[in-house]
Amino acid sequence: MILDIPSPARYVLEQLHTAGFAAYVVGGCVRDSLLGRTPGDWDITTAARPKQVHEALAGITVLDTGLQHGTVTAVLDGMRLEITTFRTEGTYSDHRRPDSVCFAETVEEDLSRRDFTVNAMAFSPETGLIDPFGGRIDLQNGILRAVGHAQKRFDEDALRILRGLRFAARLGFSIQPETAAAMQAQKHLLLALAQERIQAELLPLLCAPHGVEILRQYREIFAVFLPEITPMFGFDQQNKHHLYDVWEHTLHTMEHIDPEPCLRLVMLLHDCGKPARFSIDFRGDGHFYGHAAQSAQLAQAALTRLRCSRELTDRVVRLIYYHDHDILDSRKSLLRWLGKLGETDLRALLHIKIADNLGQHPKYLRVERFRQTLSSLDTLLTEQPCFDRSSLAVKGGDLLPLGLRGAAIGQALDSLVAAVIDDQVENKKEALLDFLK
Repeated sequence: MILDIPSPARYVLEQLHTAGFAAYVVGGCVRDSLLGRTPGDWDITTAARPKQVHEALAGITVLDTGLQHGTVTAVLDGMRLEITTFRTEGTYSDHRRPDSVCFAETVEEDLSRRDFTVNAMAFSPETGLIDPFGGRIDLQNGILRAVGHAQKRFDEDALRILRGLRFAARLGFSIQPETAAAMQAQKHLLLALAQERIQAELLPLLCAPHGVEILRQYREIFAVFLPEITPMFGFDQQNKHHLYDVWEHTLHTMEHIDPEPCLRLVMLLHDCGKPARFSIDFRGDGHFYGHAAQSAQLAQAALTRLRCSRELTDRVVRLIYYHDHDILDSRKSLLRWLGKLGETDLRALLHIKIADNLGQHPKYLRVERFRQTLSSLDTLLTEQPCFDRSSLAVKGGDLLPLGLRGAAIGQALDSLVAAVIDDQVENKKEALLDFLK
């Protein structure tokens, strides 16, 4: 078996080998190569200590990026290559990082500390594939299996639980039963992790090809750090428009939206406020009055806790808040919505409404209505209409001669935008100033 190793990584292997040290490409780059994918990074493990790596690679840039873990980074032809000495690890008192690291003598010892068998393979042109835990067979069978004792692996580093779910979501792998059981048993350890690390695993998982199925199978794990989703599990909507409970409806809507973090987060949380807003009318039909605002409030709390950026959080919350509002297919309605949300978010909101509708009972689909509204929006925008201050033919400075100052200028501009939308005045400078007078 031959791996297509890029020339910078191949050069580093050759130099270390010439200096008398075993060296291998290792981990994800081997896994992805065997899957026929192009690796994003190439990592190298070696018997050489950091100082010996510097000596073997004299003449190229080598940075001391993680000496406490035996790691240096070589920079060659624009490629960064992490090079780490064979090592074993001590206890993990914080369930995230080892308390101590010891250098090891063999690559097999190094591979034994890794998370999953598919990531515990190494390769060099001299020795071929080193695969002590059957990672290649697991790759062929589409199975994710922990190295060694599964519960111990997750007790050492709880982030491995989410990494495993992300791998499964990206690759479409099934999780071996013992490994899955250990994930469930150790899920409470996720509470010890930094929220930023959870977020960094969650967002790509939500956008992965099999992310929705992983959410369906392992919902209790996600509920540890996203308790807002728990009330949705099995909650009967008791309404003829809905075929599924709130959680299954949520998952179906996610399948119908583009795999982009903001949109997937919107669909994941857009109905999390429904259980708290449930009521039954005299006919026995379920309703959720005010659930959009409730869901937006819960989403704000969840995304703030997960340390999502202010920009992402605000956009998700805004789209959730408006997801249940009606958008009329008329010029004035679209102009007002453009002024409220802007083109990008109005388009997003219409796609959200399509996805939301596709998650309901097939008898009550209104998808064509929303698609027609999108078409009307396209037609309207070709006219370059006025719908906000930036598209007005007058600016704030034009109002100073009228004696307006401060907040009064903003109020006047907003009044002019509303008047243009209502066809009370043309969007021309003289006409606008006359109207304002």
